[in-house]
Amino acid sequence: MARPPRYNEMLLLDTAVQLAAAAGPAAVTMSAIAKASGVPNGSIYHRFPQRLTLLAELWLRTVERFQDGYLAALRSDPDPLRAGAAAARHVVAWSRKNPQEAAVLLHGPQSFGRDEWPEEFTQRADKGHERALGAVAELAKRLGATTEPDIDQVMLAVVELPLAVVRRYLRAGSPMPLYVEDLAQRCAMDLLASGPFSAGSVQRSESARDRLS
Repeated sequence: MARPPRYNEMLLLDTAVQLAAAAGPAAVTMSAIAKASGVPNGSIYHRFPQRLTLLAELWLRTVERFQDGYLAALRSDPDPLRAGAAAARHVVAWSRKNPQEAAVLLHGPQSFGRDEWPEEFTQRADKGHERALGAVAELAKRLGATTEPDIDQVMLAVVELPLAVVRRYLRAGSPMPLYVEDLAQRCAMDLLASGPFSAGSVQRSESARDRLS
């Protein structure tokens, strides 16, 4: 059997995103995707031999799309305060424009079978995770954050605060208004500018390591 066209793979994953956003990861089954997409079961299994590989690709495609823009925002300005604020804004802006994908990410990778993924998927996930953590660590270094409280303050500004904004609207099923992007950006800028940071190298705490999965 010939390999299905590339657009079929995108269609399958787009359909899986819709199912996961509407009813959670458990709703992403081969039969549900076939019904919703109109793609025959055989074509689905040809591309994804097992459900676990489909779930892994679903998660990785989604998180990588988010991370690409987030990393670009962190490196968008030589001023670390403005770069950090841009990253916080990106979290909200991307989630507002991609509410279904943002809803997928709120479930976390474990909900998509992360502990049972084949090695090629776990390695890909780990590389992306470390890349994102490294970019935040570099921002912290540029800001002069050296202690664990300093680094937690950076994480709060550029990761946890904007995620809290996103979570609030997604869990309520409410669309995010445009002004929340400005709000996240201003709050991040204020929080970063108020940090008692001093020159030195960054030492990431273990408590901060799992916040960009």
